[in-house]
Amino acid sequence: MKYTQLGRTGLKVSRLVLGTMNFGPQTDEADSHAIMDSALGAGINFVDTANVYGWGENKGRTEEIIGNWFAKGGERRDKVVLATKVYGNMAGDGPSWPNHDKLSALNIRRAVDASLKRLQTDYIDVYQFHHVDRATPFEEIWQAIDVLIQQGKILYVGSSNFPGYKIAQANEIAAKRGGTIGLVSEQCLYNLAERRAEMEVIPAAQEYGLGVIPWSPLQGGLLGGVIKKQVEGGRRASGRAADTLADPTSRAQIQAYEDLLDKHGLEPGDTALAWLLTRPGVTGPIVGPRTAEQLDSAIRAVDLDLSEELLTSLDEIFPGPGPSPEAFAW
Repeated sequence: MKYTQLGRTGLKVSRLVLGTMNFGPQTDEADSHAIMDSALGAGINFVDTANVYGWGENKGRTEEIIGNWFAKGGERRDKVVLATKVYGNMAGDGPSWPNHDKLSALNIRRAVDASLKRLQTDYIDVYQFHHVDRATPFEEIWQAIDVLIQQGKILYVGSSNFPGYKIAQANEIAAKRGGTIGLVSEQCLYNLAERRAEMEVIPAAQEYGLGVIPWSPLQGGLLGGVIKKQVEGGRRASGRAADTLADPTSRAQIQAYEDLLDKHGLEPGDTALAWLLTRPGVTGPIVGPRTAEQLDSAIRAVDLDLSEELLTSLDEIFPGPGPSPEAFAW
């Protein structure tokens, strides 16, 4: 496994991030623990989750599964850089009671204590804001974070799904307060087929020293050889992948992608992950395996070198928006 610094911090993290969103809803606890053991054995030390994972009436279940894994001992907790998130309503699928969601100081305090209990740990390495809270000023948010850092409950803070201007606003206010070092990472939707983050989010992250942690690196399976799987195994695409393939132009684009990689003898999923590892500012993509086999496939991508010729061809199939502000100004 290869490692890098998380943004401008001294924290060393693996270039693949183990995503746990499937733990509980799709992968039972025993298989989840087996995947985590395999990931740790392969050198993956960065584990990402969220308080709402488990979903519906089972919100928090994923953190509980991770906590039970830590409780097995073997220095599991000491070897892991643990990231979780705060924002969502934890009161099942119904309406939330006032102050039981988003980023008020009250909810942050309540949410972090609940996550620590479920995770069976006394600190969180990277505590992430899952979404922008337009109603809560960053002065209040940073005041709450300062207290948690002083208490030793969290070490670093990251964002998720933030636009570029909110990354700038958050860190400028943090700098003026002189308390925390501000945001150190940003989780955003970013992959070969979805490159809008290159216009504002990634430039802002680079300017302020945030590590970029892309989620959905395969665009919901679209970049994982979906057409080939349909032809060879009769497996039907679903969700975002199915919606995209329903459009003839988009389907032709994905077919061109799979044909290109077949020509080079490469697997689509491995290549999509390896491409992200070549992108400026990217710390590592989040991989969310449902099975041990899917984890093994993701690990191969770390050592995959993509030629300049192939990178150029990929840009031709999936052109990015171009540099900002040129991309939208002229």
